[in-house]
Formats: sequence, structure tokens, C-alpha cells
Amino acid sequence: MARIKGGMNAKKKHNRVLKLAKGYRGARSKQYRVAKQSVMRALASSYAGRKERKRQFRQLWIARINAAARMNGISYSQFMHGLKLAEIDINRKMLAEMAVNDADGFKALAELAKSKVA
Repeated sequence: MARIKGGMNAKKKHNRVLKLAKGYRGARSKQYRVAKQSVMRALASSYAGRKERKRQFRQLWIARINAAARMNGISYSQFMHGLKLAEIDINRKMLAEMAVNDADGFKALAELAKSKVA
């Protein structure tokens, strides 16, 4: 049986990596060895970035809820504890949305939380 050489597969692999490296500066987009390193790092960073984005949004929501809660005379931790005691199950994303767009509804929740904590 004849030997099959690996040129086609190698070329395909190289082109796949170089396509991912398109737009990189200098040798990073032209030379396979350099491009491979850059692409590996970029893919690792993008994976980490997808996790980081979730943390950053939660941080933003908490900051917004805290600001709105303090405007209503209660701290963030007391507000969340009060909601838990009142058995109100609203996620932080929706609470932050209420804090920005529905001040009256948020104020009602803050009063309820205050009464449960006190």
C-alpha cells in the first residue's frame, strides 16, 4: 500500500490557524508558528473574557441596586436580606432594571425589606 503524505492536512491546519489570525499585526498574521501562538492566547483570553463578563454584569447590577437602596435609606445587604425574609425572589438583573426605570416599584420593595429587617 502506498504511503500517504501529510501535506494536504498540514496545509489545511495552517490555513485554519492563519484564518483565525487574520487582522493581527505583522508576522502574527503571516507566519504559521507565530500565528499559532497568538491564536492560542487569543482563544484562551476570549474564553476567560466570557466568564469575566458575567462577573462584571453582576458587579454593575449590585452597584445600581446599592445606590437605589441607599437613596431609600437602606443598605444593599439589608435590602437583600429583607427581600429574602419577605420571600420575594427577584434576581439582581431585574432589581437593577427596576432601580433604573421603575423608582416607585423599587421604593415599595425597599419599604417592604425595611419592615422585614426591623
